[in-house]
Amino acid sequence: MITFTICLLALVAGYFIYGRLVERVFGPDDRKTPALTHADGVDYIPLPTWKIFMIQFLNIAGLGPIFGAIMGAKFGTASYLWIVLGSIFAGATHDYFAGMLSLRNGGESLPEIVGRYLGLTTKQVMRGFTVILMILVGAVFVAGPAGLLAKLTPDSLDTTFWIIVVFIYYILATLLPVDKIIGKIYPLFAVALLFMAVGILVMLYVHHPALPELWDGLQNTHPDAAALPIFPIMFVSIACGAISGFHATQSPLMARCMTSERHGRPVFYGAMITEGIVALIWAAAATYFYREHGMEENNASVIVDAITKGWLGAVGGVLAILGVIAAPITSGDTAFRSARLIVADFLKLEQKSIRRRLYICVPMFIAAIGLLLYSLRDKDGFDMIWRYFAWANQTLSVFTLWAITVYLACARKMYGLTLVPALFMTAVCSTYICIAPEGLGLSHAVSYAIGGICTLGAAVWFAVWKNRFNSNQELKKLLHN
Repeated sequence: MITFTICLLALVAGYFIYGRLVERVFGPDDRKTPALTHADGVDYIPLPTWKIFMIQFLNIAGLGPIFGAIMGAKFGTASYLWIVLGSIFAGATHDYFAGMLSLRNGGESLPEIVGRYLGLTTKQVMRGFTVILMILVGAVFVAGPAGLLAKLTPDSLDTTFWIIVVFIYYILATLLPVDKIIGKIYPLFAVALLFMAVGILVMLYVHHPALPELWDGLQNTHPDAAALPIFPIMFVSIACGAISGFHATQSPLMARCMTSERHGRPVFYGAMITEGIVALIWAAAATYFYREHGMEENNASVIVDAITKGWLGAVGGVLAILGVIAAPITSGDTAFRSARLIVADFLKLEQKSIRRRLYICVPMFIAAIGLLLYSLRDKDGFDMIWRYFAWANQTLSVFTLWAITVYLACARKMYGLTLVPALFMTAVCSTYICIAPEGLGLSHAVSYAIGGICTLGAAVWFAVWKNRFNSNQELKKLLHN
């Protein structure tokens, strides 16, 4: 428990120390925000800061910091370090700059931000890539909560029934103004999710289980360690609790509702640190579960059910499960909403009209239903969609980090803050697609070599670009607000 406690305190300290450094580097000021200058009554609506924080936290949480941390805990103590170091130096920094760049540029969606700094070709690729990822998120985050709800209700209300209910909710949340559903029910979902996290945290100290410590070593304890090395598999398995490209697609939603740039650190950096704390708690609880029951169990929902009911009792277990259900639902609906806004930005379609919102949403929902049916029909369909989502998610973070790095270099600011995470995640994603069974399935040696070459290539590209960046006219264009 000593390592766990140190990691918990480090996350809190990271917000106040490193988070303040990141904020100072960006330099928020008192200019008017898009919520005030572009108010449209649908997406650009001023909201209270506490409510924006709650929405941002639930938007980015999803199943990632719970299910991802549970599966990542199989790798041992290294999972704790990745959650802490990833959250402070990569994830929260990534989320803060992505949100603030959107705020500075009229609430732009992520592909527009990336294209602003990485060029038109990258922008076009990112538009398609991001929309596909958002539809994947929506499809993935329907089946999970529907299955958990089916366990809590009579047999007549089966998984299919709850899939329909959740999907109808997604449609309404995507189409209606942000303050009508999302702004009203998210605080209630947040209470359930926070109750779950605090309840499990308290019981960790009550039971005081023998958790692995740093001085025990960082060896891979995964039962299939030979096929699944810590690098890069663990760094993709634990995404939302450390760094996730999905977060950068959600930040513009809240950038369109903020009334001051100075709220950026608690909203963007703070929400990611909070998610890291949730991931750390579940990683520790899962470690305890594995030591008591072995590592044969691969269904994260079974582990969640066992831990909550065993530690919090029947009532507490139900409330905790509801918190776990709320997390993916509140990511799925905003994933669809984000996809709508990305397409609207690309096509220059105003979103005040419900008819124009439907133009975008109908094809998007049809595609999501197709993916959902595939995941339900094929016994391995859900796992396959989840694995591709996980890799695509981290790849998106790579593009975002490089765009932020270019922005910081152009602005003559401390670009090393994101250059190091950008290089690291480039290595993770390029190696993963080579080594993973759902990827190329190459040998470890070949995969590491290719990952190293890709990372070196990215570093050389950045160095060459930086040396050639001498035009003041180009500098002004990139920094135009």
